[in-house]
Amino acid sequence: MSWPDHAIWWHVYPLGFLGNGKRKLPALEGWLDHLLTLGCNGLMLGPVFASESHGYDTTDHFRVDPRLGTEDDLVALIDKAQSLGVRVMLDGVFNHVGRSFSPFADVLSNGAASPYADWFVREGDDFRVFEGHRNLVALNHASPAVADHVAGVMEYWSERGVSAWRLDAAYAVPVPFWRTVTDRVRAKNPGVWFSGEIIHGDYAAYVSEGGLDSVTQYELWKAIWSSLNDTNPHELAWALTRHNEMLAGFVPQTFVGNHDVTRIASRLTEPRHLPHALAVLFTVGGVPSIYAGDERGWHGVKEERAGGDDAIRPEFPPTPADLDDYGVEIQNLHQQLIGIRRRNPWLVRATTEVHTLGDGVLAYTLGAEAGRLAVALNFGDRGAVAKLPPAGWKHEAGDVTIDPAGVADLPPFSWSIGTS
Repeated sequence: MSWPDHAIWWHVYPLGFLGNGKRKLPALEGWLDHLLTLGCNGLMLGPVFASESHGYDTTDHFRVDPRLGTEDDLVALIDKAQSLGVRVMLDGVFNHVGRSFSPFADVLSNGAASPYADWFVREGDDFRVFEGHRNLVALNHASPAVADHVAGVMEYWSERGVSAWRLDAAYAVPVPFWRTVTDRVRAKNPGVWFSGEIIHGDYAAYVSEGGLDSVTQYELWKAIWSSLNDTNPHELAWALTRHNEMLAGFVPQTFVGNHDVTRIASRLTEPRHLPHALAVLFTVGGVPSIYAGDERGWHGVKEERAGGDDAIRPEFPPTPADLDDYGVEIQNLHQQLIGIRRRNPWLVRATTEVHTLGDGVLAYTLGAEAGRLAVALNFGDRGAVAKLPPAGWKHEAGDVTIDPAGVADLPPFSWSIGTS
């Protein structure tokens, strides 16, 4: 197994986490023990490069945002993480840039005479932008110079210890562009791992044709909370079938929360469903990530307005010791479930087989020669029975046990995980 097969990421949005300039990147070093205590071994950082506002309107890919510190601060954080066995992933925003990005400013000043004229695409009186956002100017990915720039950025920071890249808005970039730059970066940094943000489209093509290693599994994310809210396990079962198909070709990046979506504790209409969502995340195949704060069951609703992300990107206290006791039991559950995954590392590529699918009930198994794991979930407010293959199931987590005959009597909203 390669290192990404063992990765479990703790996802931080640095600008919000550190108070938008109140503290700098070195403050994150004090949170590395928290990450490790959870059972994670990867630090996934949101945007850290100089930008105009929220980090996704980059102005200089080779400079750390002054609100976060300096290049030395970032490298020191990477070095400290590595000394603890923690990999660092950066957020590569290469689909678009801010309007004060120096090559774009040069084009605005010099027009067609600018050496960067082919970096952008003129449309009417302005230039092509990302999804209607005037302040996010789209790069021209047909330009060889843009490919040179993006590859150069990733090579620069990979040489300073970055192990992985989240490729923002990867779905908006032509697939051949990714193949060009990932091949070049891998030639100098063979172990680097690329995960593309893919919300819609042909997930597998971005891996097989674009040279990525993984993509964000939004289909599974949606199916988890939606099926629980609707008490409809059939939706999740369908998504797990799709997930199995993906696992035949690559290992998706799985999550129930990130910096772009309403927090899972707010998304679920029934609080007793949170353990179900986490049980699925940490048992199915994939490379899981935890969005900072979700391990404490924090709430936050994303709104479609200016500043609508603020609630899901809050400031954190200076150190983990400054956290209050809210959500400690949810953190303990994360640790328990991650512990199960650590003891069964084969889960990263495991496919699911559904055995019980009925009115509010879903039960599935994973594994074969390396071991077996069974999951039984009751989504509803009535008692139910789940039937799984007979085995000497050892109880690992949940409210009830699975008996040797493979039967789990599930009270309302209960769940169980067993291994054999």
